[in-house]
Amino acid sequence: MRYPIGKQGVAWGAEELSLWQSQVEIKRPYRDLVVDRIYALSELFRIGRYGALSCDPLRYPLFSIEMLEPNSELPWVLISGGVHGYETSGVLGALAFLEESANEYIKHFNFLVLPCVSPWGFETINRWNSEALDPNRSFKEGGLCEEARFAMELLNKPLYARGPKSFVLHLDLHETTDTDESEFRPALAAKLGKDHVPTEIPDGFYLVGDRANPQSEFQSAIINAVEKVTHIAPNDAEGRLLGDRAAQRGVVNYSVKRLGLCAGVTDATYTTTTEVYPDSDNATPAQCIEAQVTAVKAALDYIISEGA
Repeated sequence: MRYPIGKQGVAWGAEELSLWQSQVEIKRPYRDLVVDRIYALSELFRIGRYGALSCDPLRYPLFSIEMLEPNSELPWVLISGGVHGYETSGVLGALAFLEESANEYIKHFNFLVLPCVSPWGFETINRWNSEALDPNRSFKEGGLCEEARFAMELLNKPLYARGPKSFVLHLDLHETTDTDESEFRPALAAKLGKDHVPTEIPDGFYLVGDRANPQSEFQSAIINAVEKVTHIAPNDAEGRLLGDRAAQRGVVNYSVKRLGLCAGVTDATYTTTTEVYPDSDNATPAQCIEAQVTAVKAALDYIISEGA
């Protein structure tokens, strides 16, 4: 499939980027669906603003949610959602966890939640940001995407003795959708001036772990819990998930720090990226959100059981 913007074998320039930007439309309201729910949590959590997107600072403030009174004796947990704004259940799952379940765990952990890292992407249902950059490749030194830079600056602030090295857990909540193959990967190939090589979309939930810190039992605990909510993506005939060799059932490991993935932004002992499959005939939007919440709770339960 050839993407309609750009010339075969030629990377995009300013003209192609401008054409792509002109075709993007706002499809849902960040304020109504996300911001209002964030402020509704203000009696239970501290709501902070850690930046605003330059494309429209008034429309796209960036919010953090954390403990009103952090306990210095407890470890920190980072939950991020909406790094890719079009991955809806990541955003709504992070908020649902705070609304429904966080109170069960506050005697064990301090929480910092970035529920919608890419609000422009959320409104336009887009993987990229407004400059056609992928936020989930920019969580590293020299990363070009401002959504990632704002988040990294926040994490480096010495608030409450918190920093990238003080987190015990980071969960980055994502989805893999059919539009990855019908829109976003073809667009990336066109932008780079390369041919698009089709990849099979996994049918079900899976996790992306850290190749340098796989924590296999931790990953398995999440898979086993989420399986009660939605089906787990099977490996293909060659034992692969999303084109890469699976580390175990429902888990594929990447070099998250080298790739600049959000899951590598801290030095947490336990990290994973959830991947819900919302386009399945056997999964509803409510199930996808429940799967995200279940993954968070299973990760927390595992760490408590390990005494970490």
